[in-house]
Amino acid sequence: MTRDPNPAGDARSAPPSSLRQRVIYLQGRLLDGMIIVLIFIMLATLLGAIAGLVFDYVAAIKLLSASVHSLGTLASHDLIKATGQHLVSDVLSVFILIELFRSFTDYLEFHRIRLHVLAEVGFVFVLREVFIGLYARQLNWQDLLALGVLLAILGGTRVLATRFSPRPHSSRR
Repeated sequence: MTRDPNPAGDARSAPPSSLRQRVIYLQGRLLDGMIIVLIFIMLATLLGAIAGLVFDYVAAIKLLSASVHSLGTLASHDLIKATGQHLVSDVLSVFILIELFRSFTDYLEFHRIRLHVLAEVGFVFVLREVFIGLYARQLNWQDLLALGVLLAILGGTRVLATRFSPRPHSSRR
């Protein structure tokens, strides 16, 4: 079974015959090229973030080991807390980059922005802020309530976007 390379059915798949169609075709190809460049940039950023995370983890282990030997376990508690908070923040940031990378690749495949994927990116971003704020004990009840409402809206958006998703071969309006 062959896949339609352009499920949206837009003018990018038709051979250009008129000037208008040529301009639309060229615009589609240019946009695809820019998205491909952005995907490579995102991939390099993602690999850099993962490498940075590994280096941060190794540095944290060395720092904690040195502080336990020189200061003792009681004095290094604050250092462990700060280092753990930094590592948790880095790991959650990598998840955000992964979701953004997925949204770019989905755009290249489907030639449209899928709302449920963007809702997932927003969901991961807000959850990152909630986790960091809770871990650092910096969120008050108003912040938690506002972030909870935002998560509920993003969740509802994702459910509605999935439920009322356009058909793969439907025409554009």
